[in-house]
Amino acid sequence: QANRKYLAFAKQAEVDGLPQVAKLFRAAAHAETIHAHAHLRAMGGIKKTAENLQEAIEGEGFEFQKMYPPFLAEAQKEGDRLAEISFRNALAVEEVHHDLYQKAFSAVQSGADLSARPVYVCEICGNTVYDAAPEKCPVCQVPKERFTLID
Repeated sequence: QANRKYLAFAKQAEVDGLPQVAKLFRAAAHAETIHAHAHLRAMGGIKKTAENLQEAIEGEGFEFQKMYPPFLAEAQKEGDRLAEISFRNALAVEEVHHDLYQKAFSAVQSGADLSARPVYVCEICGNTVYDAAPEKCPVCQVPKERFTLID
């Protein structure tokens, strides 16, 4: 989590006209990623890809089926529109990721990799699509220009 938080802080530092502070936040975010990977290795948390995919499927399934629905309901109850949008988007995208991981797991189980295709991610909601960015994100409705090609 520290990695993601520091990257968000770096973006804000850029907005605030503080590029060197932004650079420091990005460096710390990278260091936090190094720590997280080392901790995962030490705890045996990185396994063969098929097992990692199973864990990802379970995690994403939990998030869209169990975790986000009560968050969304609470945000609606409290009238917190920003939280409601954030949780609704995340819930939808976690289901997309769940389905994508299931397809990847099927490929790996059959001894294959996924076919080489461009992958795009919406910078607003995280929606993930293959081949081409849609004209409008089906999750958050932003135009295709808000999608980033992932290498």
